[in-house]
Amino acid sequence: MTKLIFPLLVATSLIVSCGDKQNDQTVDQLIAAKNNKELQARKADIQADLAKIDAALATLNVRKEEALVSVLTLKDTVFNHYLDIQGSVNTKENILIQPEMPGTLIALNVKAGQRVSKGQLLARVDDGGSSQQVASLETQYQLAKTTFERQKNLWNQKIGSEIQYLQAQTQMLSLQRSVAQAKAMLSKTEIRAPFSGTIDEVFVERGQVVAAGPQGLMRIVNLNNMYVSTTIPESYIGKLKVGTQVDVFLTSLNKNYKGKVRQIGNFINPNNRSFGIEVSIPNPENLLRPNQVAKLKVIDYTVKNAIVVPSNVIQEDGKGNQFVFVASNSNGKTATAKKAMVTTGKSSDNVTEILSGLSANDIIVIEGVNTISEGMKLNF
Repeated sequence: MTKLIFPLLVATSLIVSCGDKQNDQTVDQLIAAKNNKELQARKADIQADLAKIDAALATLNVRKEEALVSVLTLKDTVFNHYLDIQGSVNTKENILIQPEMPGTLIALNVKAGQRVSKGQLLARVDDGGSSQQVASLETQYQLAKTTFERQKNLWNQKIGSEIQYLQAQTQMLSLQRSVAQAKAMLSKTEIRAPFSGTIDEVFVERGQVVAAGPQGLMRIVNLNNMYVSTTIPESYIGKLKVGTQVDVFLTSLNKNYKGKVRQIGNFINPNNRSFGIEVSIPNPENLLRPNQVAKLKVIDYTVKNAIVVPSNVIQEDGKGNQFVFVASNSNGKTATAKKAMVTTGKSSDNVTEILSGLSANDIIVIEGVNTISEGMKLNF
């Protein structure tokens, strides 16, 4: 019996040894050896292991993750979309005053920074004898007028000839026109304020010979009637009306002003396909100055009962569909994250109009959106 057992043990060990050698072979070696049976066995083993791993992971993920977030309850609101453009502050009452007649400046009645009224005498140029000429002509006119009145009385009494009456009348009228012309020429030696404002700069001195030129005598500015001028793309024709409200931000002052469109151009510039507008702005603190840079926000779209969300909470999936996370099944300070697919409209001031997918009183996640996934428990 012992003799039979020993050969069996030897044979068994040889078989096991051969099996171990096959198990030690790599997949590449089995493929090279075209060992179909062993490859099928290996595949079955791997699939069995994957099934065990999936089952284990499913068991481990039964507990849902939690996240701390901030939420916002949506309400109907007024949504305004703005056209952002740049403009320049200006005033139509900002001019260089020029002398109408050349000559010596014999009077200078103002200085820089002085307030003046419309019609106020600012300076005077030497008249070169025009005032004496006016006085002489006025004397001649008074004599001619008296002569005509006497001649008229005689003519009414049928005394004298008609030709004498007509000559006296002609002489009086001629001198009257001469006086008016001489006074008009004399008035050109007086330099008066064309409107009320402030003398910004004075470029001349009394006694200086002056004439019309690029520099002028002085600059007068009125800061009470300020406006911003800019150009708008022609696609906005019909969206703007006189009276449309405009937000004006002055970079240099770091201040906001409320303005209104006061004029809309009727001409399209063929070079840039735009038209001009003017926006009136108040200047109660007298801080606005011509040529200041202004940033305009012109309302071109308004919805009275709109649903809007912060633009940064809107995400896209792999197919390009937009969504936001909604806190569903809210219970006090906890909820469950749920994707809400949305259709968006226009964006302005870091918020976006939602055309569909959300309603008033929906609760959306606004902070922590990048750290959550659908089904996750939310704390807020």
